[in-house]
Amino acid sequence: MGDEVLIGYSFWGFLGSGVVDTPDGGRSHRRPLVDGLRQAGHDIVFLQPNRDLCDAGLDLTSSYRWDVGLPELDALFLEWRWPIAGRNTTPCGRPGHTCDLHRQAELIAHYTHRLGTPTILWDKDRQLDPADPLRRTGNVTICEAAMRPSPGATPLLFPVADAILDSADPTMLAAQNRSTPLVYVGNQYDRDEAFDTFFAPAAAHLPHLIAGKWNNTHRWPGLNFVGRVPFPQVAEIHADALATVLLLPGRYAEAGQITQRIFEAVLAGCVPLLPTGVRGAAKLVPASLHVRHAIDVRHRVGWLAEIARTNNHADLIDDCLRRLDPFRLSTQLGVLDRLLRHPEPVPS
Repeated sequence: MGDEVLIGYSFWGFLGSGVVDTPDGGRSHRRPLVDGLRQAGHDIVFLQPNRDLCDAGLDLTSSYRWDVGLPELDALFLEWRWPIAGRNTTPCGRPGHTCDLHRQAELIAHYTHRLGTPTILWDKDRQLDPADPLRRTGNVTICEAAMRPSPGATPLLFPVADAILDSADPTMLAAQNRSTPLVYVGNQYDRDEAFDTFFAPAAAHLPHLIAGKWNNTHRWPGLNFVGRVPFPQVAEIHADALATVLLLPGRYAEAGQITQRIFEAVLAGCVPLLPTGVRGAAKLVPASLHVRHAIDVRHRVGWLAEIARTNNHADLIDDCLRRLDPFRLSTQLGVLDRLLRHPEPVPS
């Protein structure tokens, strides 16, 4: 490939704030990644429908390009989609159907298999079957947003812009008044065990807030579930909170996959508490914030309340900010630039 690579980018979500009634964790990091790739000299065309315009009424077509056909490409980049019963597995045109999976299959058939186009498959949710033939396809590179990814996969973490990290002021963040001791922002998906172990028993004794899609909450009567919130409100919730817990599905914890919640929280001055069982991720959070169970969570929140708005609080936030370096956009762009120019061979 030459210096400029024309990338066909497939994602099911938004570049802007999107809409409230649909999940899309990529809103915090997708646009910085896209803009970073363009600033690095690459060109990008989006290959799924323009949901910013169709669903959210946000017209970005003067700045970005969408094509639902099969344009010529140098590389294909997939934010991996998987079957979701009753949604993308139903026939086209049926009420509630989304065509992300059908479109992804079309792209893989045309570009990856028929044309042999270099393909980067970003398995952000760790949903790709370990036995999937794509793992053994020579022109496919698998990436995971994990510190300890699957064998043969390349780490590609969720990125945060360098300028945002560099401009964060721990003293100012520590000085803010924070009225909510404990929050969690995120959806229920496969988090019940972690929620039971680390969050729910602590929240029963603390003012708290839980935002996101939690359909089955009958097990936790009395907890403050507020439902989904507009994406800009995520920062507001964290800015009013002392701490959050990084609740992870087991498949994330075993691979050391920390979601975008870590930098969404820290950049707002909300301290992240990390369960000790998260593999290989301890260096991302100070040891004083590691927790083994809900009793630890209560003790850490009590300690944070004691040091709030002091120099110790500012030093702790500063430590958390410095540990976000692995998520720097410049680092992740370096990974992608290498893969785009020199695709890695798949082990036989």
